[in-house]
Amino acid sequence: MLALRDLQAAFAAHLKGEDRLDLAGVVVGDTISASARLRVHRRHVAQSLATALGATFPTVEAIVGDAYFQAMAQAFAVQELPRQPVLAEYGADFPAFVAGYGPAAALPYLADMARLDWALNLAFHAPLEGRLGAPDLTGLPPQRLFELRVALAAGSALVRSSYPIDRIWHASQPDATVGTVSLEEGAASVIVLRRPDDAAFASLNPAEAAFVTALDEGGSLGEGAEAAIALEPAFDPSATFARLLALQAFAALQQAP
Repeated sequence: MLALRDLQAAFAAHLKGEDRLDLAGVVVGDTISASARLRVHRRHVAQSLATALGATFPTVEAIVGDAYFQAMAQAFAVQELPRQPVLAEYGADFPAFVAGYGPAAALPYLADMARLDWALNLAFHAPLEGRLGAPDLTGLPPQRLFELRVALAAGSALVRSSYPIDRIWHASQPDATVGTVSLEEGAASVIVLRRPDDAAFASLNPAEAAFVTALDEGGSLGEGAEAAIALEPAFDPSATFARLLALQAFAALQQAP
């Protein structure tokens, strides 16, 4: 009889595609043999994990179709089994897998769509914490505002791509009103946000993305403005900051400004 640790390791190896003869002695066969029952179990686990990934990466599944996604997701599941029991937390490495998945080479934007789906999944499950609002900054002197450092709220994240991922996402929804999207439309950046009942994203132009990146890296509002103005001299930091405040993109300040 295998020790518990060895039994667990044997089952993990089996689920990854290795036929383990030493498991036949611990699995009861009836109308089918123990080895056949183990293969059925492996197939069932792979299908279940692929279904869970489909719930986490719905845009990727919509783009490639159910059969293609099932094959890709099951190939990932063989390589990467869950490390914890919460399946909503399973799939962190799926975007990287998609990027290296040979059959998907003709869809160069697919890995970035997986990154966007994953960011939306993380945002949806992020805690609802206090958010920074315009009233919190009332009466703050301009110089102090220029020096202020703010953090993105839990669940907020910037996703950049060389492809128009925002339009591709919208075109992939069941109720899509967006027509054909050309990859020639170029790069896109979006900020993913936790909302009270779901997650969403807002598109950012390159200067706005530079502004958010600087803030996310610990820069002050003034430093964020400088980074954005370096890209777009006409950038309006006040308008962009007000828009982000309205989107509730920032965490509440830990202390009074």
